[in-house]
Amino acid sequence: MMQFLFHLALLAGGIVVLLVASDLLVRGSVGLAERLKIEPLIVGLTVVAFGTSMPEMFVSAEAVLAGASGIALGNIVGSNTANVLLVLGVSALIYPMSSRLFGLRSNAIVLALASLAFSGALYGLGEINFRVGLLLLMAVLGYVVIIGWRAKSGGELDSFSEELLDIDQGPHDLRKIIPFLLLGLSGLPFGASLIIDHGAEIARSMHIREEVIGLSLIALGTSLPELVTVVASALRKQSDLALGNVVGSNIFNLLAVGGVAGVVGGAEVSEAGLRFDLPVMLVASGLLVLLVLFGVRLGRFQGAAFLCAYIAYIGALAHSAGLV
Repeated sequence: MMQFLFHLALLAGGIVVLLVASDLLVRGSVGLAERLKIEPLIVGLTVVAFGTSMPEMFVSAEAVLAGASGIALGNIVGSNTANVLLVLGVSALIYPMSSRLFGLRSNAIVLALASLAFSGALYGLGEINFRVGLLLLMAVLGYVVIIGWRAKSGGELDSFSEELLDIDQGPHDLRKIIPFLLLGLSGLPFGASLIIDHGAEIARSMHIREEVIGLSLIALGTSLPELVTVVASALRKQSDLALGNVVGSNIFNLLAVGGVAGVVGGAEVSEAGLRFDLPVMLVASGLLVLLVLFGVRLGRFQGAAFLCAYIAYIGALAHSAGLV
């Protein structure tokens, strides 16, 4: 029992290190870009956009390199499921939200296509290999270019795009910028390594598949920034922004994080993942896409249903692992 708690504490510590390091790296990079007078649009569409998925990206890359591809895919699938059912569920419970936001439908369609491409590769090939990973990365770069083109042309932006371009100022003094960058660059791989090593140990000690850890503990940990942001927005009665944030974050998880996992070594999916984990993510994503396309208001009843569905999902994972 003590050994399990030891590994759990270090996994939680790794998540904290990862999230803090990600924030430091983004802020340091923004500060450096401002000193170099790089256009804010470029900074927003590179540093800030990819920074939102940096925790998932480093965890998945480290997992693939460590031979724990189950954690890599579990982290992507679990994070997307948590973003829809948990993050939106909590937000709607606090304050209802509208899905009739400008530009949200086009992003919802991108999410649907990304979900189908990611899942299609896993069902068709049983893995995300180098070629698929490269195609996913090309797709996310194309998505970023389109956002940039819309911003350049003076078009009205959706909530996710506006968030990317509304850059928080980073430190301007090089004596602060350099430590931010160094701590971020060293903290990300260190935190990811802690998560993978001790997540794998927890899986082995409990005799469960690695995906369960990736789908639950690690996915929940890397989704914490989205949860905190959404709760803060809901408390300010701005829950509508949560939909744009979740749709955008899920697109980056599938395309950017999935692409990196494929390029650095590839990730195979288990039979259990194909039978249960992936369908749950597809149903959750499909439900979100339909809500947006039909302009359905997400009220407290729907929020409670989403949250109950997430609790049931975690319960099903625990049951399949023989924990309950």
